[in-house]
Amino acid sequence: MRHKQKNQPPLPRLYLISNGNGNSDGGALLLEQLHLLTAFLPCIIQIREKKLEAKELMDLALKARAAKSSDKSLLLINERADIALAAGLDGVHLPEKACSAMALRTFAPGLIYGCSVHSALSLRIAEESGADYLLFGPVFDTPSKRKYGPPQGLENLEALCQATSLPVFAVGGINPENAARCIAKGAYGIAGISIFQDTTRFIKTIEQFNIYLNP
Repeated sequence: MRHKQKNQPPLPRLYLISNGNGNSDGGALLLEQLHLLTAFLPCIIQIREKKLEAKELMDLALKARAAKSSDKSLLLINERADIALAAGLDGVHLPEKACSAMALRTFAPGLIYGCSVHSALSLRIAEESGADYLLFGPVFDTPSKRKYGPPQGLENLEALCQATSLPVFAVGGINPENAARCIAKGAYGIAGISIFQDTTRFIKTIEQFNIYLNP
C-alpha cells in the first residue's frame, strides 16, 4: 500500500544519483552539482556512496544539505535512514533487497522512501512496503550494469508503469535524446549518474531533460 505524506507536493521528475566516488574526491562532484542547482531546476538527488564509512557519509550528508540551495529539490541517501534523520535529509532510497520502507517508517515516518525494482515481484513488494516512488532499470545499455545482464528495455518499462500507480523513474543509459521514449512508455521521470558528471554542461543537460519532462 502506498504511503502518501500529508500535503506532499509532486516529486521532481529529474533524479540525480551521485557517482560513488566520495571516498576519492570527498564528495566534491556531488557538492558542485548541488551548488549548480537552482529553484528553477528541481531534482531528486540521491547520495549513493557505498564505499564511505558511516562518519564520512554523515559528514558528506551534512555538507550536501548545506549546499542544496533549492527548496524544491529533495535530498535522499541510499539505505541509511539513521543518517537521513540525523542530517535532516528528505528521504531514503532502498535497493531491492534492503530493509522495507514500512519497517523504517516506524521510527522515521516523515521521510520519503523510494525503492529500486527489477521485476513484477519486486514491484509488488515495494508497493506493499509503502514506497513513495520506484526506480526501474537499466532501461538501456550502460557499461556499469553489463555484468548484471542485458538491459530491461522499453517494453518492460511500459509493463511495469502500467502495473502500478506509483511514480516510476527510468534509469540506465538515459540521455536527453531517449528520455522522451521513456516518458511515452509511462515513466514519471528519469534518473542518471554519468550523464550529470560533466559540470561544464550540467545546467544545459538538465535544461534539455526538462524540455521532455516539463513541457
